[in-house]
Amino acid sequence: MEDAPVDARKPTAPIKGRGAASRVAGRFEKTVATGEDDGWGSVYADAFDDDGEPKAPPRTVVREERARSIISRNQSPDVGFSQSINPYRGCEHGCVYCFARPSHAYLDLSPGLDFETRLYAKPNAAERLRHELARPGYVPSPIALGINTDAYQPIERKYRITRQVLEVLAECRHPVHFVTKGGLIERDLDLLAPMARDGLVEVHFSITTLDNHVAARMEPRATAPHGKLRAMRALADAGVPVGVMVAPVVPMVTDHEMEHILEAAREHGARSAGYVLLRLPHELKQIWREWLELHYPERAAHVMSLVQQMRGGKDYDSAFGTRMRGEGPFAQLLKQRFRKARARLGYTGLPPLDTTKFVPPRKPSPQQELF
Repeated sequence: MEDAPVDARKPTAPIKGRGAASRVAGRFEKTVATGEDDGWGSVYADAFDDDGEPKAPPRTVVREERARSIISRNQSPDVGFSQSINPYRGCEHGCVYCFARPSHAYLDLSPGLDFETRLYAKPNAAERLRHELARPGYVPSPIALGINTDAYQPIERKYRITRQVLEVLAECRHPVHFVTKGGLIERDLDLLAPMARDGLVEVHFSITTLDNHVAARMEPRATAPHGKLRAMRALADAGVPVGVMVAPVVPMVTDHEMEHILEAAREHGARSAGYVLLRLPHELKQIWREWLELHYPERAAHVMSLVQQMRGGKDYDSAFGTRMRGEGPFAQLLKQRFRKARARLGYTGLPPLDTTKFVPPRKPSPQQELF
């Protein structure tokens, strides 16, 4: 009996500092390259040294693009906002489980390594925002800043696009909320604190694990767990309403930490809490399976079995109402654990953001400001 064919392009080791281990093909690619081992060595042989470390780690490359519009809108019943702004496309945090990875396929790029190494910045985002907020028919509702990709990812230190957008929102007294894994948000406390006093901002920190070693594998360039908690404490002490998202919950990898994360966040000032189950849309299924085999080969099958039990026998079910929480006994157990812990710890939730203070931006006048 012949052996099954071996995929010679399958990654044999993780890449230090990166979440994905390969350039998984996007679903819209017309041609896909495959490799075959001809007996003279692996097609990856030139990429790794004798210890399995990459000889030349993939560099982060950022391209600038001019956005034609900046506010995105959705009608999903599963998310608590209808408007969002993404200053960047792609995310250097490299979270292997990121649900936004498949969006890179629209750029003819890999949702794998390309998503975290080939990034796009929108330097005119604040300009476009000012234009859109000034439209006569604009009706204010809270804007989620940096949802598809993190607004406070590492390249924000250089580009400061999130800062510029926040300055416009503060000037216009427009409500905004964040979900972030970046401790860099502390930099903007001079804007966030005054906005918080007017009920215009709230921040949720996404915490997947409190274990630094696990975090380094799952979200290699995101702020470390203790750094997120430190930033949470700093914002809370400055009067900014903060919460925690235990996201994603990964069965047999991080699910046992749910109560510990909620306790730590509450101790650091969080007043609101939520959780999201691991989601594997489109190409993310393959990226996640590669990661599991590289980091947890002994339990990979068990993890995927539990995932499928909560997704109707599939890797993922995108149906509204269940895609964030899953179904079945294990999903129900997670739900009960979360509810009990939230009640025990005294999470009260955050007050709604105020949309009544909005002042549209003025269009530039050739006479400037006379009065």
